[in-house]
Amino acid sequence: MTQQTEPARRTPLNRDRVLRAAVALADRAGIEALSMRSLAHELNVVPMALYKHVANKEQLLDGMVDVIVGEIDPPAGDADWKSAIRRRILSARRALLRHPWASRVIESRTSPTPGVLDYLNSIIGMFRAGGLSPDLTHHAMHALGSRVWGFTQELFPASPGPAPADADPQALAALLGEMATRYPHIVEIVLARPHDGESVVGQGCDDQFEFEFALDLLLDGFERLHRQGWTSAERF
Repeated sequence: MTQQTEPARRTPLNRDRVLRAAVALADRAGIEALSMRSLAHELNVVPMALYKHVANKEQLLDGMVDVIVGEIDPPAGDADWKSAIRRRILSARRALLRHPWASRVIESRTSPTPGVLDYLNSIIGMFRAGGLSPDLTHHAMHALGSRVWGFTQELFPASPGPAPADADPQALAALLGEMATRYPHIVEIVLARPHDGESVVGQGCDDQFEFEFALDLLLDGFERLHRQGWTSAERF
């Protein structure tokens, strides 16, 4: 009978395993907890073993970005350009919502990764396949900005959280009244919709609705300009 000399036979370490373990660690403990040492501990290897697959933490973060981008659904081949772009961006949004740290890491990259370039190239290709000129597509990509990844830089700062369940309704009403005196238009739009305390755009706003609302406005606007034969030369 052959004696097993590797009681805890390890899965061979490779770049893909390293990157996926890093993503899982960031998901569980937060991106701040990620280091080469903590990742080595996660994989039960010495830190030096990681450097055969990623040269440093920046290269690790680059690879993690490409893992996340790889979760985005491929382009839909049976849709018009507007629907195809919309689906692709909303898929990117779902991917980034699964990994709350990912948007910060994408923004922090000083050079785009291959996965990022592939994704952006595909979005631009959809605009061009729809007949939009390189000029209009250029400005459309600027207008989309971070929305191309499924997230936005919001106008209002994130809410500190929902009001306590036992908050005094009269005190809250008084506070709102004071704000309405000085900032009537802000209060007006805040009260225009019931609010959800988990929203990043203010208590009561539906993040998904707000994102899709803005995305659809932009896509409709790009379509209108395309039909009008718009060109940036009209500015001069």
